[in-house]
Amino acid sequence: MDITIQNFEADLINASLQQPVLLDIWAPWCGPCKALTPVLEKLEVAYAGRFKLAKLNADEQPEISGQLSQMFGVRSIPFCVLFKGGQPVDGFVGALPEPKIREFLDRHVPSAEEAAAVEEVAQAEELMAEGDTESALEKLQEAVAIDPANDTGRYDYLRALLMAGRVAEARRAFEPVASKVMLDSRLAAAGHWIAACEKAAEARSAEALNAAIAANRRDFDARFELAQTHFAAQRFTEAMDELLEIVMRDKTWNNELARKTYVAILELMVKPAPIKPEAAAPKGTLEVAGKVSTAPADPVVDQYRRKLSMALF
Repeated sequence: MDITIQNFEADLINASLQQPVLLDIWAPWCGPCKALTPVLEKLEVAYAGRFKLAKLNADEQPEISGQLSQMFGVRSIPFCVLFKGGQPVDGFVGALPEPKIREFLDRHVPSAEEAAAVEEVAQAEELMAEGDTESALEKLQEAVAIDPANDTGRYDYLRALLMAGRVAEARRAFEPVASKVMLDSRLAAAGHWIAACEKAAEARSAEALNAAIAANRRDFDARFELAQTHFAAQRFTEAMDELLEIVMRDKTWNNELARKTYVAILELMVKPAPIKPEAAAPKGTLEVAGKVSTAPADPVVDQYRRKLSMALF
């Protein structure tokens, strides 16, 4: 794949959001470039889709090669730059031997297992969007089995299980990563959702809980129990309304459990960031790095974030 000004954004920047792209900057008069090309082509085949190889003629595309050379402080070719997530992240100069190039790639390119797991997750997301929950769950379960360290895949699996009401399975899938909740807000949110579902199974009736709250507005145990039943039933805003009442009256109640649960629900409601950048560079300009993708705004999430902020500060 030859990169030019015309296809730079689509075939390099945007393509690297899907998989790493190794850009080989070369020139027809460069002897080492001719020696490097077949090695790179061989590795692209050997890595079986875990990265994509692109080529750029430095003589024909001096604007792109010049920006990249300046960015990395490089003055010679062949010069290879790895793009990942819409950004140039690393590079190497010269016709390196194959083992050295493999070392370079292995620092940035997913392993075969990780790549397979990512593909399973992507297919599962498509199935979920089509309403085929059972097939999606099978794909996600397979992704977690292939790569147990893929926390994104595990979170998607937990979320799908809980949306389907399969709480016991979610608890089993959560246990191996329960120790990671302090480091991953998504897994922490899934843990709170599981706890809510388990509590809701033995909770008092809504009538009994509302009566207890009416009798004592500071009956935080009853109010939290009611919030848990809403949370378990995926009535997220109703759950946050009850949790907010606790936070406004006692921010530190039960080791800030109301606030933590409220934040967990917000995390679950946030839509994922778009795969592609939201806007292209203005016509006639060149951006070597892609724009950072951000999750689309959700007015309900924004509203409840403001409510929590006002209650806390």
